[in-house]
Amino acid sequence: MVMGKITKIRKYITINANNCIGCRACELACSAFHARPRYSSANPKRARIRIVRDPLKDIYLPVYAGEYTAAECAGMNKYVIDGKEYSTCDFCRASCPSRDSFKEPDSGLPLKCDMCEDNPPLARPKCVEWCPNEALIYEEREEEVEEGAPQLGEVEIGVEAMIDKYGLQKFLETVAKMAKL
Repeated sequence: MVMGKITKIRKYITINANNCIGCRACELACSAFHARPRYSSANPKRARIRIVRDPLKDIYLPVYAGEYTAAECAGMNKYVIDGKEYSTCDFCRASCPSRDSFKEPDSGLPLKCDMCEDNPPLARPKCVEWCPNEALIYEEREEEVEEGAPQLGEVEIGVEAMIDKYGLQKFLETVAKMAKL
């Protein structure tokens, strides 16, 4: 199979940390948008964006959820910013086995920012829309990329995460049990 280059529209959220005031409006808007039914609740644990906070130093940094990774990070570096120590995990966008960030609180399934995909499409993600200080900026860019294999969907990523967490045998037993209900 010959792969070529194709042009795609890529969506990005650029973060201007100097503008973030730590209000967490982005977390609430995101969690409400992703609630089922939509807008029925606001639980920041379900948000695809988090604010790394140190209010005494007036440091706030929005971090939005990236790809799921089955492996734990090997780079556990420490960073000192204005006298406070942060780990690599504080700024990481991945949902991984070593921490609870960016995981659905009830099921443990990984969360990933989907730019508030909807039908009809929204003009911009809810976190950007509700940010009162323009710390989050939505951009669309045309990029030439290699045509690749199809990406895993949400269900496949969720299944992969459950197998990583509980093991293949336990997962298959559970599915078999549920099929009998």
